[in-house]
Amino acid sequence: MTANVAVETTPETPVWNDPHEDPDTRVSALIEAMTLEEKIGQLYGVWVGASDDGGEVAPHQHDMEEAVDLDALLPTGLGQLTRPFGTAPVDPALGALSLLRTQARIASANRFGIPAVAHEECLAGFAAWKATAYPVPLSWGATFDPGLIRRMAAAIGHDMRSVGVHQGLAPVLDVVRDARWGRVEETIGEDPYLVGSIATAYVQGLQSAGVGATLKHFVGYAASRAGRNLAPVSAGPRERADILLPPFEMAVREGGARSVMSAYNDVDGIPAAADEELLTGLLRDTWGFDGTVVADYFGIAFLHTLHGVAGDWADAAKAALSAGVDVELPNVKAFGAPLVEAVTTGRVPEALIDRALRRVLADKARLGLLDADWSPVPPALADADLDDPDALRGTVDLDTPRNRDLAREIAEQAVVLLSNDGTLPLARPRRIALVGPNAEAPTAVLGCYSFPLHVGVHHPRVPLGIDLPTLRDAVAREFPDAEITVARGTGVDDGDTSGIEDAVRAAGDADVVLAVLGDRAGLFGRGTSGEGCDAGSLTLPGAQQHLLDALLDAGTPVVAVLLAGRPYALGRAVDEAAAIVQSFFPGVEGTPALAGVLSGRTNPSGRLPVSVPRGPDAQPATYLGARLAQASEVSTVDPTPAFGFGHGLSYTSFAWSDLVVEEAETGTDGAFHLAFTVRNTGERQGSEVVQLYLHDPVASVVQPVQRLIGYTRVPLAPGEARRVRVTVPADLASFTGRDGRRVVEPGALELRVAASSAAPRLTATVTLTGPERQVDHTRRLHADFAQEPHAAE
Repeated sequence: MTANVAVETTPETPVWNDPHEDPDTRVSALIEAMTLEEKIGQLYGVWVGASDDGGEVAPHQHDMEEAVDLDALLPTGLGQLTRPFGTAPVDPALGALSLLRTQARIASANRFGIPAVAHEECLAGFAAWKATAYPVPLSWGATFDPGLIRRMAAAIGHDMRSVGVHQGLAPVLDVVRDARWGRVEETIGEDPYLVGSIATAYVQGLQSAGVGATLKHFVGYAASRAGRNLAPVSAGPRERADILLPPFEMAVREGGARSVMSAYNDVDGIPAAADEELLTGLLRDTWGFDGTVVADYFGIAFLHTLHGVAGDWADAAKAALSAGVDVELPNVKAFGAPLVEAVTTGRVPEALIDRALRRVLADKARLGLLDADWSPVPPALADADLDDPDALRGTVDLDTPRNRDLAREIAEQAVVLLSNDGTLPLARPRRIALVGPNAEAPTAVLGCYSFPLHVGVHHPRVPLGIDLPTLRDAVAREFPDAEITVARGTGVDDGDTSGIEDAVRAAGDADVVLAVLGDRAGLFGRGTSGEGCDAGSLTLPGAQQHLLDALLDAGTPVVAVLLAGRPYALGRAVDEAAAIVQSFFPGVEGTPALAGVLSGRTNPSGRLPVSVPRGPDAQPATYLGARLAQASEVSTVDPTPAFGFGHGLSYTSFAWSDLVVEEAETGTDGAFHLAFTVRNTGERQGSEVVQLYLHDPVASVVQPVQRLIGYTRVPLAPGEARRVRVTVPADLASFTGRDGRRVVEPGALELRVAASSAAPRLTATVTLTGPERQVDHTRRLHADFAQEPHAAE
């Protein structure tokens, strides 16, 4: 077949097709040549599904939208293709061929030969059939390792770009404010600095492979009242400025993110998709963002149907365009015929169309989609026989051994050992009772945006497409000499207690009990964690706490193993379990990673990205609370967590010592310099995660008791010590003052060098001197860490 619809560059080649011309010149010339209908055609997507026989894509029928007629749309062009791989199971090679043929058709159908931008979900890996499902973002946060997440994102981006995808709808930069929210698993944690630093690394990795990252959800989505999905947000201006916005600011400024997705929610009555101050004033005019703003799926229509700030589709389109939204997703609705008519009749200025179009075309120019030599053939099919689809099947591998090794490395580094009385690592037990609803569930390691649970559940006769060893499989391989007895006990959320007696009997006959509990990921009520699966409290779902308590009463040491998408209150187990191991949906290699921690093959080094509550009903609560948010004698609700943010144990021990502060005073435009020693005092190699917290005892507005301003991982051999040096810019003490300006105030501060938010090891009392200083988005965002060998004692 002939797939390349490009032409050679000649003196007659239009300016917009010439990659040697200035991008602005190319885009301006193209806009000038386009009709209104052609302009608007670039501002929306069409939801499609690739063909498993390599034919062209077919429009996806969704119950929220009317059917789309591609034949009618394509002559005026098309902005985006929505999830060609992420709509139905399709062999990756044939999906790539299907996308190739569709892109050739799209380019051939419009006057300017412009293809579409193809986007996909990639929250925990490329959400395509047979692609590696990596750990969910909450596990990324648990690694406290941006470099590792950057490598993962580069691998994801490589796989996506190899089959013709240009844009990924990730990462999520929402900061957890209430762990009952169903999408906690999609977040990186409850601290804005951790979220921002990890997410920025993801953006850098994905974009290094040529796939544009889309930051979501801008802004406030996770701060909803009562942790409900798609609910109103009541965040004040300082919470928005100091908690919700900084991760996006970092990812735009340092990550160079190419796209931002507007959120569904309103903040104090202003929907994000219609917030000009947010999407234009802050994002573009202040931060300098020059990419595209895309609407969350159906989000523009929601301005009319849910928010009630638009009287019809044309009003919704005008509100979104005026605010700064450029692209309607997933399908054409408000940006279709209603927008054409509104511009023609003067209701919507054509200048708004041109403004959005300029951004969209600039993005396509950056991707090479306007170049004369553009070809729809993706790298994975560069040498393939495109006329023999049957021979292509199975030739593109999106779950390579290299991917699996990387997935396992992240999963191992993200396992958090919450408690341990010495039972772990297990010393060759003869009899293991493996109990609980997640002991033999292969998908218990997957989040709701993994392909098998997001899409595959609608195709029950289609294989999962990836190897998912159960925890029983992994434990059997890890302990080949042990007799393993499995008892389900109860389901994840069915409330059935009829199997608990058998589980207790199995526990009584064992040397150790592994109680494998937690969540089942799904969407909109199909799971206990995931989009639309919010929780009324943080009690373990169903009858799992009842099962856990019964096992604790059996007398055999109980190791609680959590495979979950959010933290749960564990009741008596906090004090009575022999050990507690937390893993947040660790992906395809999650169960071998867990088994390695249980056996001691792997020394755990994960740290909590979210606090684990002691009680199930003290929500919303995060470690970022001010003094009035702490436990007190005037409230019967105690929000003190069982395990605080940043907590995690090891099979070795660490000593911290010799803190030196070079100068205890500096100006509000200066920096502090600290040095201290961390030593591995145990008998095996391990990694300590050094966390730096700032405590501001007196400020002009109420501050959190402490907040994370930096961290670093310190790997140490037995007996090894490292001298850690930290430069702390005064900018990191800034906050939003009473008048809305970000300021650095003079006064005393505490810099707490800590193993977690609840475990300070060394404290430096320092002072900022001089006048109050105003800072902006160009301020320094990081403490600088350096490590050097330290002589043994």
